[in-house]
Amino acid sequence: MERPELTITVERAPDEVVLHLAGEIDVLTVTNLSAIVNDTLADPPPRIVLDMAGVTFCDSQGLGTLVVLSRKAQHARTVLALTNVGDFLMRVLDITGLRSALMISSAP
Repeated sequence: MERPELTITVERAPDEVVLHLAGEIDVLTVTNLSAIVNDTLADPPPRIVLDMAGVTFCDSQGLGTLVVLSRKAQHARTVLALTNVGDFLMRVLDITGLRSALMISSAP
């Protein structure tokens, strides 16, 4: 089986950092995502945006990681927002009840 990949492109602006995600957020890729968000939180911008437009899959480990990162951002007094969340992921967030635990923006 081919190892799933998650590509993360970081775009910095004065008031926010946008992480463009492409691929799968799962048990094999969450460590990399967590490391990049944690590095960003070392000197937190007012807002961190996870652009989910390229995300093709998200397992339970990925969902849990998104919630943990959101809480870490709150503790660092910054906002972690998800944008361009696809229908499949929005449905999973609704089913699991996690939609209310995450900030989801309709526009980047």
